[in-house]
Amino acid sequence: MLTAAQIRMARGFMRWSVAELAKASGVSSATIRRMEESDGVPNSLADNLGKLRRTFEAAGLEFIPENGGGAGVRVRERKG
Repeated sequence: MLTAAQIRMARGFMRWSVAELAKASGVSSATIRRMEESDGVPNSLADNLGKLRRTFEAAGLEFIPENGGGAGVRVRERKG
């Protein structure tokens, strides 16, 4: 699952407005704002979190799970 901080980080890295992310993902702007305002994993439908994750991953980002150093986001390594 994505945390609110990861969503904020990913959107900031991509320099996408809430409206741009909403258009790309199919998740409403109001839902994205509500997710970003929460702490930890947003209280949202798993389908909406999945849509955001797939949108960011398609843009080349990778989500790092909590592993003692904190959850995060990074650019996926290009293969080849």
